[in-house]
Amino acid sequence: MATLFADVILPLPLHDYFTYRVPPPFEKKIHAGQRVIVQFGKKKFYSALVAAIHNKPPEGFEIKDIHSILDEEAVIFPQNIDLWKWIAEYYCCTLGDVMRAALPSGMKMESQTKVAAIGEADEASLSEAEMVILRDLCERPIAIHELQKKLGRHFSFTGLKSLIDKKVISVEEEIAAKYKPKSEPFVFIHPDIKTEAALNEKVESLGRAKKQKELLLHFCKLAGPFSKNEKKELSRKELFKETDFSGAILKGLISKKILKVRLRAISRLTTPRVEQGGLYLLNPFQEEALAKVKRAFANKQVVLLHGVTSSGKTELYSHLIEEAVKKGQQVLYLVPEIALTTQITSRLKRYFGAKVGVFHSRMSDHERVEVWAKVLGFYNRRKDSYQIILGARSSLFLPFSNLGLIVVDEEHENSYKQFDPAPRYNARDMAVVLGYQNKANVLLGSATPSFESYFNAKAGKFGLVELEKRHGEMEMPEILVADIRRAYKRKEMKSFLTPALFERVETALEKKQQVILFQNRRGYAPFIECMNCGWIPKCERCDVSLTYHKFKKQLSCHYCGFYLKMPENCHDCGSPDIKTRGMGTEKIEDELKNLFPTARIARMDLDSTRSRTAFEKLVYNLENRKIDILVGTQMVTKGLDLDYVSVVGILNADNLINFPDFRAHERSYQLIAQVSGRAGRKHKQGSVVIQTSQPGHPIIAEIIENAYLQTFSRQLNERKFFKYPPYFRLIKVVVKHKDIAKVSRASSQLATKLRDKNYFIVLGPEFPLVSRIKNWHQKEIWLKIGRPGQLSESKKYMVQCIHFVKHLPGNSGAIFNIDVDPM
Repeated sequence: MATLFADVILPLPLHDYFTYRVPPPFEKKIHAGQRVIVQFGKKKFYSALVAAIHNKPPEGFEIKDIHSILDEEAVIFPQNIDLWKWIAEYYCCTLGDVMRAALPSGMKMESQTKVAAIGEADEASLSEAEMVILRDLCERPIAIHELQKKLGRHFSFTGLKSLIDKKVISVEEEIAAKYKPKSEPFVFIHPDIKTEAALNEKVESLGRAKKQKELLLHFCKLAGPFSKNEKKELSRKELFKETDFSGAILKGLISKKILKVRLRAISRLTTPRVEQGGLYLLNPFQEEALAKVKRAFANKQVVLLHGVTSSGKTELYSHLIEEAVKKGQQVLYLVPEIALTTQITSRLKRYFGAKVGVFHSRMSDHERVEVWAKVLGFYNRRKDSYQIILGARSSLFLPFSNLGLIVVDEEHENSYKQFDPAPRYNARDMAVVLGYQNKANVLLGSATPSFESYFNAKAGKFGLVELEKRHGEMEMPEILVADIRRAYKRKEMKSFLTPALFERVETALEKKQQVILFQNRRGYAPFIECMNCGWIPKCERCDVSLTYHKFKKQLSCHYCGFYLKMPENCHDCGSPDIKTRGMGTEKIEDELKNLFPTARIARMDLDSTRSRTAFEKLVYNLENRKIDILVGTQMVTKGLDLDYVSVVGILNADNLINFPDFRAHERSYQLIAQVSGRAGRKHKQGSVVIQTSQPGHPIIAEIIENAYLQTFSRQLNERKFFKYPPYFRLIKVVVKHKDIAKVSRASSQLATKLRDKNYFIVLGPEFPLVSRIKNWHQKEIWLKIGRPGQLSESKKYMVQCIHFVKHLPGNSGAIFNIDVDPM
């Protein structure tokens, strides 16, 4: 039989497959899609993924054997590898980058370099640095990074190498599995006891062992009669629940061969009990929209559903999901924020029960591995497999075997874009490709579609369905514009509230209704300032001022995590006169407590929802009217479905409108329209107050009129004139270096090289708004590509240019990050 070879993908930033020999014992066991352990380099071992098996030996280098096979069956399917290849090619990254993003950490293994003492050493011949290291190695082998952390400044690579050379210590690679199934001890009657009479004898034989007898009788009571015992096993936790029995008592019964214990694998995935129920009936407008979506799917694989806020898009999605489930297909329901999974999960589990699984990055590595296995299990129709997945962007990588429908909710959200590290993909666009590759329908849904998606729908690339009526005869909210500049001049402001907003908040509270206030800035204050000399504390590693967080009593950098204690005096002049400047969600929460002392106030931002349960608790309190006023960042704009919100306030629309970005008007329209959509429920018209110093701005007028088409048309004319998407494609190249002079030189060299051919309009290099992050100076080059047919060729040339510049003298240490279709 000819020798078999396997092409594998390694979890390293490498573009190509690497080929390994399949040893004879593995020839009948190995398949594409399995994970294998391979050696890469002189010593390191990694878990790689088999992409293909073949008989063609590689030429030009020494071939290594596969070390071991980790999986009995494939953990991904061929279509997953096809998607990985597309991502690597389109987003100009490596297959290794994609593998690292795709697989949960618990499925990736990498050997650790460990050092161990192997012999006696003559202490007189050892230096102090060598002795420090050796003392710590006497107890057990230890990973080098652990040793480094433990010894701190006393650690020395020179000392370590010297000990290796003197053969006093050895170096070895150890592979440890990251994922371990969770197990729990279960208790049952010993198999030797076969009748109830025999069990009774055992009970009697316990004599004076009163506690053992009590525990055994307690077990029998919970397990039921011996002859009709359906529950033959009890978990140890269940057995000991609300009792004072100890483990020693159980051990006594085990040693007497009356009870026995075995470990049983259990799932880490907790499934909250949700009362099952059927789908809600659709209203005539939803029924019509559903029929249009189905007709559109007959001609187009991708359909855009443009439905106003509160039009009941989720219920429409649910009817489409039900049809896919009945056909035996899998469904992926994408949401832009992990936080949104809470409310939607409850709805889906009400309709579809245990078929629904959730997948996102706040789950533990072990939990994500278990979800992966349950999605994979659908291929073999495993009883506990997931047919419907609700998740954030990372769920696109799950191993679907029969995908029938992908729903991308709030498709306009920039949270669907992965920024760092590579691959810098857009989950919406990736969902479209995944749909094409799996012959699955893709439904993009939004009240404020991205201009690119709406352009594609109008151009006939996607199907388009409009849902223009709110659910349950709800009226669109009344929108008022409050001139914040005029209110300040007239001294009418109540803290940060204009009279119009203050009065409506007051009225809502009197009527026991809820209020949402939106401020797109977390923390207490964006910066602090010395009133004597103007000193503003800056981050040591980034070119930004530090944000004051009152709860933590510290100044923090939102880019790198650097923080300082809140200073009592100015670091420059020593003055105690330090004031906070600007207003974040924390300060607003504080001010609201002074303005409305009896109101129950809560905050929704990244700081207040860091734990997995914090957001769930917040939503529960909102739904059960335990919160009167909610103040928050963009999180409050995304899909909160609350029945008693009557007032929404946008505290400063100027921050959104004036941002220096060609998408600023599109984003400000989307954000303000989305947060406005939270107002008005239960047959009552809500109120929205937009506080701005630019009441005559076109965006404000278009939001008042709900004129999405007008905004879309006006912006498209501008983008066509200035050569921006959807008419031109964009690529951003970020050049980084620790040395500011070197980053300037390398970026200039790259821009010059890129201009050698007429593939692009080249803008830059320029420093971005924040030009240093984590001590890395950066410059940006923006490329505009006007001919879509040349996109692939243009990207190849760009990669060649980067490779050329990277290897020029003096450019070592420079990093070049490519962002295709930047947001």
